Amino acid sequence: MSSMSRRQLMFAATGIAAVAAAPRLVFAQAAAPAPAAAPTGPFTLPPLAYPTNAFEPHIDAKTMEIHHGKHHAAYVANLNNVAKTNAQLGTAKIEDVLGNLNALDDSIKFTVRNNLGGHANHTMFWEIMAPNGGKPEGDVLAAIDRDLGGMEKFQNDFNAAGGRQFGSGWVFVTVAKDGKLAIETRPNQDSPIMDGKRALMGNDVWEHAYYLNYQNRRADYLKAWWNTVNWAKIAERYAAAKAGTLGV
Repeated sequence: MSSMSRRQLMFAATGIAAVAAAPRLVFAQAAAPAPAAAPTGPFTLPPLAYPTNAFEPHIDAKTMEIHHGKHHAAYVANLNNVAKTNAQLGTAKIEDVLGNLNALDDSIKFTVRNNLGGHANHTMFWEIMAPNGGKPEGDVLAAIDRDLGGMEKFQNDFNAAGGRQFGSGWVFVTVAKDGKLAIETRPNQDSPIMDGKRALMGNDVWEHAYYLNYQNRRADYLKAWWNTVNWAKIAERYAAAKAGTLGV
């Protein structure tokens, strides 16, 4: 048998290497499939009006990315799945559905309570936050002084209520039609809308809102969160509440 020339040997080696590499390439592609698209439907994830690192060091960018892009997005995806067979969910106002949960079929009531409540709570949450959010003034400040004992007492009482909330939940400032304010808590993703009330503002005390940065120090997170509050937006919400037009 004649010996292979140097050129033939080089071509053969190249071919063997290509064949050997092919299974690894196929395996790598199979191990990392493209992520499935989130279900589409009538519910949408509201975009943030600020970058995810806007609140550092008070709230870190990674927490914001996970909180908004994973947790809130999951509520939206779950709602769109339910809406595939319950189209009325996508056409009714969110506050009308949450304010009348007992009208829903038992087969979807639990899912809607948790996910539509979470969607409403988080939509409010992103809205009332902004870097350099200013200070309360005008009617909002007057209401805080009148109903909540002034800013220092209000913040202390709000933080204490958030700290006492057992497990996952929210601490809210609710606003009545006459403009009266109150501090209230809710478990899980329950909303004041479920009790015929409106949330002027609120803070998320689920661990996913703070654990990467604060671990078990919820009290530290509650204090730091005040650096993210958008008082101009809260003033808008207060005016809308008194006018009877505040939704979620």
